[in-house]
Amino acid sequence: MNLTQHKKQIILTLIVVGVFVGLFFSFVVTTEKQNQTPSHQTMRAHNSEAITPLPQQLSLDTNKVNLGNRLFHDTGLSGDGTISCASCHGLTTGGVDKRAHSIGINGQEGGINAPTVFNSHYNFVQFWDGRAADLSEQAAGPIHNPIEMGSNWEKVLAYLNQDAAYHQAFAQSYSDGITAKNVQDAIATFEWSLTTPNSPFDRFLRGDKQALSAQAEAGYILFKQVGCISCHQGINVGGNLYQKLGIMDNYFSHNALTDADMGRYNVSQKENERHFFKVPSLRNIDATAPYLHDGSHNTLTDTVNTMAQYQLGKELSTQEVDQLVAFLQSLTGEYQGQPVK
Repeated sequence: MNLTQHKKQIILTLIVVGVFVGLFFSFVVTTEKQNQTPSHQTMRAHNSEAITPLPQQLSLDTNKVNLGNRLFHDTGLSGDGTISCASCHGLTTGGVDKRAHSIGINGQEGGINAPTVFNSHYNFVQFWDGRAADLSEQAAGPIHNPIEMGSNWEKVLAYLNQDAAYHQAFAQSYSDGITAKNVQDAIATFEWSLTTPNSPFDRFLRGDKQALSAQAEAGYILFKQVGCISCHQGINVGGNLYQKLGIMDNYFSHNALTDADMGRYNVSQKENERHFFKVPSLRNIDATAPYLHDGSHNTLTDTVNTMAQYQLGKELSTQEVDQLVAFLQSLTGEYQGQPVK
């Protein structure tokens, strides 16, 4: 068996295994977290697809959402009063900060690209390395990270307790008032609300066959044919499994390794999880440059070519790349009735 045939067998195996595992995780995550069940008619329209549309409405506690919104945007939760959750996850900038590495307190630069907060509750774990099981656990991470918000619960709770409006808001939603657990829960509930339904591709899945351009539809067919869908499927078009960066070629051979490049290994200390990352969601990907965990790619064209080389062992034509980019652009949804940008 020559090398090309061997690579083809590897890709085929990855597609089969990846789709199976991804769909399993997507089923579990969607069952637990999706608050609106699609109608039987909608289910029939897309039950043959490996990607499912976002719900168009969610049922959440309005008081908690409003409280979480204020906390999410409050720089007082940081050690020097300059950084909020929204500093790295702007809701008018794709749920990210559009930087390769985010800037924390005292102008410190982080070591990894901030993932989008939009639709993040559909991810099966949080952070690139999956060190937080859910959004509530994730909310505590940046607060305590000395490079990000550089604070702690003692300081945060003391700050919140000085504010009468916070006392009232917490009392409306939590019988025990202002606690670290309730701060995390409120922020997580707000982040649950940050869904972006009604993308052209979701409308296509729901039955509107005019929602996609011919270029985008050709891109979706190609997306499935070449194997992208082996890692990017389910309700979040990703976010439901770990995968190694550099399956078919060594992505890290040309640069000095950083701690962030170790991925899941930093959490598990397992050698077989070195360079494994949570597969990112592709929803709103056109609005979240730069790309990859290292923020090294500024365009979708470059990113598609890189993924084809290192993940699929393929060299795509210009036409194929353009089609895939058109499909990726069709994944841009709406937040509060406006396209994400």
